[in-house]
Amino acid sequence: MMRDITLGQYYQTDSVLHRLDPRVKIVGTLVYIVSLFAAKNVTSYLVATTFLAIMIIISRVPFSFIVRGMKTIVFILLITVLFNLLLTPGIPAYTIWKITISYEGIRSAAYTAVRLTFLILGSSLMTLTTTPNNLTDGLESLMKPLKVFRVPVHEIAMMMSIALRFIPILMEETDKIMKAQLSRGADFESGGLIKRARNLIPLLVPLFVSAFRRANDLAMAMEARCYHGGEGRTKMKPLIYKSRDIAAYILIVIYFLLLLTAQKYGFKLIRS
Repeated sequence: MMRDITLGQYYQTDSVLHRLDPRVKIVGTLVYIVSLFAAKNVTSYLVATTFLAIMIIISRVPFSFIVRGMKTIVFILLITVLFNLLLTPGIPAYTIWKITISYEGIRSAAYTAVRLTFLILGSSLMTLTTTPNNLTDGLESLMKPLKVFRVPVHEIAMMMSIALRFIPILMEETDKIMKAQLSRGADFESGGLIKRARNLIPLLVPLFVSAFRRANDLAMAMEARCYHGGEGRTKMKPLIYKSRDIAAYILIVIYFLLLLTAQKYGFKLIRS
């Protein structure tokens, strides 16, 4: 299960999406997330689906590898969909005992499932096609205007980069600890929910100890190299926009305008 987490990992391959400026991919991901929450009908979701499918094909990252990250949120996704299905009032569609499912609940559950799925896939695609260093540089560059308000832009970008970099490391560490505990007779599968939670204690304690140890080692390494923040620091590979980046920005704007048009004139799942 831990190996199924793809968020924060980088998939090395040669594609147009990999060669794009990280700022373009960050902005594109943010625009795509906003568009998912702006979409309210079938046509707008078809536009979002088409755009995501094209990006996945261009990225050359295997679809099976991207979808692996969905396994870790299936439980949360099912609970969210179930709550929307059962707790949304409206015109009754089905009645099972004392539970009434409305047409609006069905629509809300369907849109929520698609929205969360596409959100995870889109975010994973950004990290799979962008190295942590490039992601840090892109975030820092985009947040530069916040320096006027004395926001520590470089430090925030650095923390986010370290967090993303530590995700696969901690997952690998969790896998090692779990195998070691299983070899000692630990059982993480049997029993009820409370018992399973208790069985995770022998896993979580060494994991937290290992995480704090790695964080301390990283802090000491940064101090040993005289790291004092981003003031006056230069970059070995400065970010420079190229023609393909400008074309990508234009494509993002066209996509968002198409989605807004589809939202206004498109077909709704349930018309009021």
